[in-house]
Amino acid sequence: MVRFEAMSSTKIETFANPAPQRDYEIAISAPEFTSVCPMTGLPDFGEIRVSYVPDERCIELKSFKYYLVDYRSRGIFYEAATNQILDDLVAACQPRRMTVVGDFTPRGGIRTTVTVAYARGREAAATT
Repeated sequence: MVRFEAMSSTKIETFANPAPQRDYEIAISAPEFTSVCPMTGLPDFGEIRVSYVPDERCIELKSFKYYLVDYRSRGIFYEAATNQILDDLVAACQPRRMTVVGDFTPRGGIRTTVTVAYARGREAAATT
């Protein structure tokens, strides 16, 4: 296995939701996501798609971009990266609902898509 440094502490910033009284969906696409395969050290490429219904806070896009850049030197499996992104975004903005999709470029003829979701109130049920 290849060894890599841990991610830096790039903070995902947020701003006040201009319409917290309303459910509406925000969709973010980052088509140039890059990480490193922890087994081979080769680069992995893909698209990260985030859709969420904000509550009090929305994700600030510039900080999210810099957060994703930190993955470029991190050895991490697709599944771990997608779950970590969801966890970090939920911690940053506490949305009502959120889905993160990691749609990774085929390697060796195999395409991988990882979808993870969060819904407020359901996290307690998942741990019992």
